Amino acid sequence: MTALSEYARLEATGLWRATPDAQRVEVIVSVGDATLTISDRAERALSHWSLAAIHRLNVGKRPALFAPSGDPDEAEELEIDDDQMIDAIEKVRKTILKRRPHRGRLRAAITVVLAAALGLAAITWLPGALTRQTLALLPDVTRDEVGNRLLTRIERVSGSRCSSGLGTVALDRLTARVLGPEAARVVIVSDAVTQSAHLPGDIILLNRSLVEAYDEPDVAAGHILAEALRALVRDPMRDLLEDAGMIATVRLLTSGTIAPEVLDAHAEHLLTTPPITLSPEVLLAGFDAARLRATPYAFALDPSGESVLPLIEADPVPMSEAAPLIPDSAWVSLQGICRD
Repeated sequence: MTALSEYARLEATGLWRATPDAQRVEVIVSVGDATLTISDRAERALSHWSLAAIHRLNVGKRPALFAPSGDPDEAEELEIDDDQMIDAIEKVRKTILKRRPHRGRLRAAITVVLAAALGLAAITWLPGALTRQTLALLPDVTRDEVGNRLLTRIERVSGSRCSSGLGTVALDRLTARVLGPEAARVVIVSDAVTQSAHLPGDIILLNRSLVEAYDEPDVAAGHILAEALRALVRDPMRDLLEDAGMIATVRLLTSGTIAPEVLDAHAEHLLTTPPITLSPEVLLAGFDAARLRATPYAFALDPSGESVLPLIEADPVPMSEAAPLIPDSAWVSLQGICRD
């Protein structure tokens, strides 16, 4: 490192002592390349100080006191009264300090980068990881409770669920026929749900039109099956947690509770968002496993049959092999479940 060219070979007198106990002696101070040289009157060098290491002992005061380093145990000391020499040393020191790497700034930059990386991870990775952890640890009783509370919220819009003695028995019978004895709970509502939907806790919602507007239970059965398949493809509790956000998810994970306003917001989202589309392959596999006719369900979705042609053409249960899903008397009772 080289001193500033304007101060090359600058000289001035000063008072120097080699140790704290030594007598101060008058010396000649000169600024050269990279060093400050202290000499006696005979121009014999007494000490050489590195310009990069010089330390000011009394900042802002005159005469100025310098030491060859910032070490508290440093023995040498130099007093200078010449303003030009003081300014030269200070300017050289500042120039050198500017050229030095600033470790504090590097640490700050690293800290900012790490904080940004952690922030990005928190935004992109943490919510999904928290949701997955909550879903894995959430007991069935909590899922059931959340589903029931959500159903209560939906009933404020749809009206009370449809229920009658024989109609409810018939609905349970149809559900068991489609999904098996350990089936989901199917609830028929008068409004709000366009056709069907599913809630946490294995709750399936059907609009009353699915039992009132058709001559056979196969359409309602198809919607029950389709919602059960959607729940397998996409956990309804996941949808709720992603809607609710991190704070509500943490609260549910730690306390098993969820705020009413969170349920209200998700109920509105659920009733205004179209259900996920299932591929014909997934639907046909489900209809085949349940031994249900796919054609009635397909025509209920699209009376023209154009958009659901794969379900019609590959119906796993042809009409010639179909058997009634429930007795006619049970179907009549189910059609009147919302009128009793």
